[in-house]
Amino acid sequence: MAKIRVLTVDDSALMRQVLASLLARDPEIEVIGSAPDPYIAREKIKALNPDVLTLDVEMPKMDGLTFLEKLMRGRPMPVVMVSSLTEVGCETTLRALELGAVDFITKPKLDLQRGMSDIAQELIDKVKAAAVARIRSPQSQVPNSRSGVESETSGLTRVRGTAAMLKTTDTIIAIGSSTGGTEAVREILMALPANTPPILITQHMPPRFTKTWADRLNDQCRVSVKEAADGDSVLPGHALVAPGGYHMALSRNGARYTVRVTQDPPVNRHRPSVDVLFESVATYAGRNSIGVILTGMGGDGAKGMLAMKEAGASTIAQDEATCVVFGMPKEAIKLGGVDKVLPLGDIAGAVMELVRH
Repeated sequence: MAKIRVLTVDDSALMRQVLASLLARDPEIEVIGSAPDPYIAREKIKALNPDVLTLDVEMPKMDGLTFLEKLMRGRPMPVVMVSSLTEVGCETTLRALELGAVDFITKPKLDLQRGMSDIAQELIDKVKAAAVARIRSPQSQVPNSRSGVESETSGLTRVRGTAAMLKTTDTIIAIGSSTGGTEAVREILMALPANTPPILITQHMPPRFTKTWADRLNDQCRVSVKEAADGDSVLPGHALVAPGGYHMALSRNGARYTVRVTQDPPVNRHRPSVDVLFESVATYAGRNSIGVILTGMGGDGAKGMLAMKEAGASTIAQDEATCVVFGMPKEAIKLGGVDKVLPLGDIAGAVMELVRH
């Protein structure tokens, strides 16, 4: 079996050395070279033809975003970003995902070598997922305001709202995603009308990134989007995003829905976990809910989606052709928890059709 050939691009010699040593732990991966800046990286890509690129966000001569945009236009390939946990680092990394990067890892703030060793398996898993990922065309024009949303016409089919939809305020829409999910969720939310029933979203993402992502979605979508806080009300026209490092679960007190945000132990190695969200929706909303599982590696969400279906919910999985990684939907389908398998572009319309009926 051929090894996954990786090229690392980072201006720090120490970071390049650490990445190479961590990736070398896996016998299926071979680091074939490294580059200190995008100009050298460009030549090495031509000469070595790597399968996956790890790319630092902040570099001299040319920043990682500019290089990524040029790369995805001229020679699209799987890229895993290496990001910092700063506010600027979060914004830049999310922009990189919009431009077509498959995923990202975060650098530890202190003790680089020990901190990177702690995330070695995550790095290896993400490089392996990137190697088999479907590379999306770059989204070079992403609106950054609600007014921009109204004029944006990039082939997105928007779902019209109707007054009748407002009667279905007890319907809960639960969405789970991982690798490739930030863009998949964005595409769905941007297609939904402002009076959509309440939406709960669990996306595998580390702390700090979820708030930045939710704020960006809020600027781009007609529904309001925020990072969830414990006790938040679940309301029509609003989407709540599980905070990185916390589980989010639906709760109910009489007719009122809220969310619980907890630091209970990880489930399926994840916190937040899609299974935690889906199982809580199955318990408290049952047939008055719709479950959607999107692109991502692993099996998180499969058992929860089956629980939703058994409780009477309608369930949808993204199809293989439009997934970046067809792991989570595949496992949910295999377990028997999925009613419909649809291309990403059809999911928002299908959800609203279910809401109306």
